[in-house]
Amino acid sequence: MSTFTFAPATRETARARIGLQGPAGSGKTKTALRLAEGLAQGGLIGMVDTERRSGLKYAVVPGKPALGGHVFGHMPMDTHDPRNLTEAVRAAEAAGVAVLIVDSWSHFYNGRDGLLEIVEQAGSKQGSGGSFGGWRAGTAIQEEMLDALLNFSGHLIVTMRTKGDYVIEGKKVTKVGVKAVQREGAEYELDVVMDMVEGTATVTKTRYEPLNGQVIHHPGEDVAELILEQLGQGVDPVQVIVDELVAEDLTYDRALELYGQANNRRLLLADLLHPKTGEPAKLGDVIKAYGQAVKPAATPSTDTPSTPATPPAGQDQGAPPATPDSAGQDQPAAPVSAPQMRMMHACFTKVGLGHKDLREQRLRATALIIGRQIGSANELTKDEAQTLLDTLTNYGDRENAAADFAVMVDGLEHQALASV
Repeated sequence: MSTFTFAPATRETARARIGLQGPAGSGKTKTALRLAEGLAQGGLIGMVDTERRSGLKYAVVPGKPALGGHVFGHMPMDTHDPRNLTEAVRAAEAAGVAVLIVDSWSHFYNGRDGLLEIVEQAGSKQGSGGSFGGWRAGTAIQEEMLDALLNFSGHLIVTMRTKGDYVIEGKKVTKVGVKAVQREGAEYELDVVMDMVEGTATVTKTRYEPLNGQVIHHPGEDVAELILEQLGQGVDPVQVIVDELVAEDLTYDRALELYGQANNRRLLLADLLHPKTGEPAKLGDVIKAYGQAVKPAATPSTDTPSTPATPPAGQDQGAPPATPDSAGQDQPAAPVSAPQMRMMHACFTKVGLGHKDLREQRLRATALIIGRQIGSANELTKDEAQTLLDTLTNYGDRENAAADFAVMVDGLEHQALASV
C-alpha cells in the first residue's frame, strides 16, 4: 500500500512568468524588453519574434549609441507550430538565456501552422473522430509547449494580442471587455498579467500583493525589481546546494545526489562564483569538482557524473575586518553570501570585466573599492561584497559603463599610490 506524507513547505526562489496583453501598437514589445532588462540582472535576453521581425526595431544600431535600443538575442519564427516554440525554449536553455520573450504567444494559437490549424487538420482525417479527435491531438501538443515554457529555468515574458469580448442577450450585444488570443485559460498559468493600452499597463492578475490592481505608465526596471524582490523571499535552491557542497561532511554519494537534484531542476547551468577560487562558474561544474575531491579511491570512475579535473586550491584566506559585538569584543565579520557571489559575475560583466581571463583585473578593482588586498572573491565580508556590488551596479547602468568604471579604478589607484 502506498504511503502519502507531507514534507515541510518552503518558498524557493522562483522565476517570473509574465503575460502582456493588448491590441497592436499598445507597447507590449517595448515593455517586454524593459522588464527583461530589469529581470536579467546582466544576463542574456532572448526573443522569439513571430511579428515579422518587428522586434529588430528595438535593437541597438551599431556605431550609433545615441539612438538607444536594447541588447538581446533574436530568433525570428515565421511558422507557428507550438512544437517549434518547444524547441526554441530548449535552445534558450542551452544558450543560458536569463529572460525569454515570446512575442507573440498568440501566433502559436491562431497563426500559420498554429494550434487551431493542427486541430483542424487532425480532425479532418478519416476516422479521427472529427473535432473531438482534433482537439485530442492538439491538446497534447499544447501541453508539451506549456511544460517547456513553465519549466524554463529563466524568467519568461509572453505577449498576447487581444480582441473585444461580447455577450449577446436576445437582440442586445454588450461588450464585456477584452480577450487574449490564446487558448481559453492559458493566462492562468502566468504569475502576472498586464493589460496594455498606449504604453500603460493595468495589472489584472498577480500572485504578488504589491502589484495588485496597479496601473503603471511604461513599466520597466522598477517593476522588475519589485517582482525580483517578491521572488527572492524564500530559499535560493542554488545556495542550498552550494551550502551542502562546502560542508565538511560532504560525501561522494551526496555529491551525486546533489548533481541529480540540480539536473532535475535545470540548475546545472546556473551562474555563480566558485566557492574556492571566486572564478565565474556553472553550478554543475562546481558539483563535479567537489564530488571529485571527496571521491573514494576505490570507486570506479564510471560512477562519477563526469571526470573534471579537481579545481586548483584557492588562495590562503585573508583576514577580513572584524566587528565588535555588544560586549566590545571583536567578532569575525559575516562572510560574503552565495547570492552576492552570483550577482558579482553579472555586475562585472556589465563593466567589461566578466571574461574568465580578467581575474587579476577583477581582483585589482575589488581591492581598490573595498580598501584591502584579497586573493579571491570568497574572502570578502558580506558588507564588503555589498559595497562592491553597489559600486558595480552604479557604473554598470551608465551608457559608457566599461570606460567610466576603468577611469574610476585608475583614480582609486592613483589615490592609493599618492598616500604611500
